[in-house]
Amino acid sequence: MLRLSCVALLTLCLAADASGAFAVDKTEISSRAISTFKIGSSETKFGPLEFLGGLEMVSGDRLFGSWSSIRFRPDQKHFVGVLDTGHWLTGSIERDPQGRLSGLSGVEITPMKNGTGQTFEGKGHMDAEGLALRGDQVLASFEQDHRVETYPDPGFENSPSLGSIPLLVPTRLLRPGRGFETMAVAPPDSPLKGAIVIISEESRDKQGNVYGAILDGPLKGRFSVIRKDDFDPTDGAFLPDGDLLLLERRFNIAEGIGMRIRRIGAGEIKPGAMADGEVLLTADFGYQIDNMEGLDTFQAPDGTTHVIVVSDDNHSILERNLMLEFRLTE
Repeated sequence: MLRLSCVALLTLCLAADASGAFAVDKTEISSRAISTFKIGSSETKFGPLEFLGGLEMVSGDRLFGSWSSIRFRPDQKHFVGVLDTGHWLTGSIERDPQGRLSGLSGVEITPMKNGTGQTFEGKGHMDAEGLALRGDQVLASFEQDHRVETYPDPGFENSPSLGSIPLLVPTRLLRPGRGFETMAVAPPDSPLKGAIVIISEESRDKQGNVYGAILDGPLKGRFSVIRKDDFDPTDGAFLPDGDLLLLERRFNIAEGIGMRIRRIGAGEIKPGAMADGEVLLTADFGYQIDNMEGLDTFQAPDGTTHVIVVSDDNHSILERNLMLEFRLTE
């Protein structure tokens, strides 16, 4: 018994790296290419957005799914994501010879830790919804237990939270499962000067519009986003000119599920403002969409802006894990 215990202990020690974090197995992802956005149509242009391709993804790993937000590294290939089950998702996108999305590789799923180093699988304490990368920090926003936490970058996968950033909106005004789903960092040379911006999903002010806040910088303060047509914000990302692309979702019995992308001008996001913006794209179940929750943008080598959106399947057989890519044309 003693000999077996020593062998088991040695095995555990070898599995841990120098920092004391245990090795994480890669998650295998199977992907099916999506070649058309509008079902039954070869159309590629949808307003100022051009569809470039997409993926439907499945995995034997029970943790894969519930994807809430995605952020790309500067190489436009590696990404960081959060799952609303309280996990980090990291990996890379792969492309075919024509440059279209073909799959994911190097995917790892690791449990997120709170400020005391504890992990909680599920939505009670670690319902991660928003994500942002800024300098040497990874920022994550949470629902249920409403907060924005900071983590070190690199090292966020195995680190406890370094601390919280005040929300500026009293948590008593936030609905339990409808808190700050959108979090994005503005460009340093924009009017917001690199500030962190958060927007709630369906927590509304007295006028029925959703709460937003600029958490730091010269324009620190609260604002609202005008709510229209039963759509609610789920993620967003800033463009180089300081405009914000806002991903929104609709779900009701009469109309089913819908996805919308709005472009909110840089000058509309400021304390006391009621931001609105132009609708760039609206899609329903006549398109290859699902429960779309995550959005990010990056500048491709040819200088064009690419937009990638991902869905949250809620670990349901009725929903899908999707990744869709568009090119923004002016």
